[in-house]
Amino acid sequence: MSHQRSATREGSVSRESAVAASAGLGAIAAVLGYLVTYVLVGSEVRASFAGNVPEWKGVAWYFYNAHLVEIEASGSLGGLGGTATIDFISQSEATRVALLYAVPPVVLLGIGALLARRLGARDLGEAALVGAPTAIGYALVLGIGAVVTESSAQGEFFGIIASGATGPDLGSAILLGGVLFPVVFATTGALIATVAGSR
Repeated sequence: MSHQRSATREGSVSRESAVAASAGLGAIAAVLGYLVTYVLVGSEVRASFAGNVPEWKGVAWYFYNAHLVEIEASGSLGGLGGTATIDFISQSEATRVALLYAVPPVVLLGIGALLARRLGARDLGEAALVGAPTAIGYALVLGIGAVVTESSAQGEFFGIIASGATGPDLGSAILLGGVLFPVVFATTGALIATVAGSR
């Protein structure tokens, strides 16, 4: 009886460790994807924003666009206001910028495959359980990033208050970029690695 309890305890610890490892690597995947984005578009961001927006924020906006997350620009002048969405990648003329759409899927496929190999996923069910929890860390990083990369300004001209803010849509950043992307691509990477390893 006690032998069964200890075996059950070991199994649950192993599963918890796998979830923790997946979540941690999900966060690392988000940071890695951002760094690759920085390498690809850092110079374009410097030229485009000309110091009006910190470079790291501008790069983050491209990174969110690579996840199909729209950047919202809102402004108001007096009592009038409006909101527009921006896709910096589609507006760019540089061909290397279009490569950004491949960055999140490729990074997540690689992370999923790495997790499946390191954690010893033996079948498709285990591969899915290893890949899907990457969304925990990935969503956390993208959610925090969406908040800290918002840029806002306010001023007063002749007694009329003008304000504006630009940043990723928080809901899309978490659900689309933070959850859907890793669940689809990291899990697919884990499944591919598991199938390839079983042959």
